[in-house]
Amino acid sequence: MSPVTTPTSSPPVDVVLPCLNEAQAVPWVLSRIPAGWRAIVVDNGSTDGSAEIARALGATVVHERQRGFGAACHAGLTAATADIVCFCDCDASLDPSLLVPFVHQVLAGETDLVLGRRRPQGRSAWPAHARLGNLALARLLRRRTGLRLHDLGPLRAARREQLLALALTDRRSGYPLQMVVRAADRGWRITEHDVPYLPRTGTSKVTGTWRGTWRAVRDMSRVLAEPAPGAQHAEHAEHAEHIEDAEEADEVMHSAEGVTTR
Repeated sequence: MSPVTTPTSSPPVDVVLPCLNEAQAVPWVLSRIPAGWRAIVVDNGSTDGSAEIARALGATVVHERQRGFGAACHAGLTAATADIVCFCDCDASLDPSLLVPFVHQVLAGETDLVLGRRRPQGRSAWPAHARLGNLALARLLRRRTGLRLHDLGPLRAARREQLLALALTDRRSGYPLQMVVRAADRGWRITEHDVPYLPRTGTSKVTGTWRGTWRAVRDMSRVLAEPAPGAQHAEHAEHAEHIEDAEEADEVMHSAEGVTTR
């Protein structure tokens, strides 16, 4: 396996890869990092040697003790130094080389945040309960922000300084959604592009089960409860609406449970 090309000067792009026990997937993921870009693998408590494998292959390894997808992502963001920061899962379900046109679009000033819309390659790539959870969140996001997005997947690119200015606080599964919500509230131009979604290597820590997906949806529902700027005067109305949102999320996830047990 060829090592990652590590820039000697400040890299043009940093790719943040949150990692928890992904030893089998790490070599393939790092082999797909575009030449000249830097891979920042954020180890979130792995016990299978993931960090050591990543380091041996030339990646920058950051250790984040606080467990949680958001904690790992944010540790990578704060460790990044490049103008453009990308995010990608480290489980071989997404190809980081697909981020190249995302970066070009941001650099050209055509958009502020580019998201990958996952297109599953086979039924095992995206279980029914996970798809339904994503659908529920897309509906709630549209109600909250007006954005007509189809997916809230982890493959994305934006400028580092703008991302830091969002002051993201979620350290669990709500981190990717909070990024989109706060970006929308600030008037960012947000676009999405289709990307192939492959069966992951190993077992998902978040959406591998109905219960894990339900927890992720609940985390994200809390993010959606954040008031939009200038909307504090409508606190009571918003509170009622967010209760309705949470109930809708629960309803969809209970439907997902029925799908997965048939």
